[in-house]
Amino acid sequence: MRFMANYFKKRISKKYWSGRVTRESDALSLEEGVFTFSDPKKIALSLKKSALESKRRKAGPFQSAMSMLNFYINRAGKNLSEDRKKILEQAKEELRRVFNKK
Repeated sequence: MRFMANYFKKRISKKYWSGRVTRESDALSLEEGVFTFSDPKKIALSLKKSALESKRRKAGPFQSAMSMLNFYINRAGKNLSEDRKKILEQAKEELRRVFNKK
């Protein structure tokens, strides 16, 4: 019985590794609820601020901010509503604008 409990515990922890990364990532200190904002520009500016202030990131600020946004979109996947996905995709465009990448 103990074996089965350990088996399922390990399986669950592996299954949800992405949630742990989102909560405990040491790369960027994100503003609370940044991905729930309804304004794409506000999301982009918050990610930019976090990326520029971070001393722990391994890549440049634009790449770090875009990676965190893409990571969230990819991990949320089918659980994102169409409206939320549209806002986050617009946030990508805003992020490019605020970093002068397009």
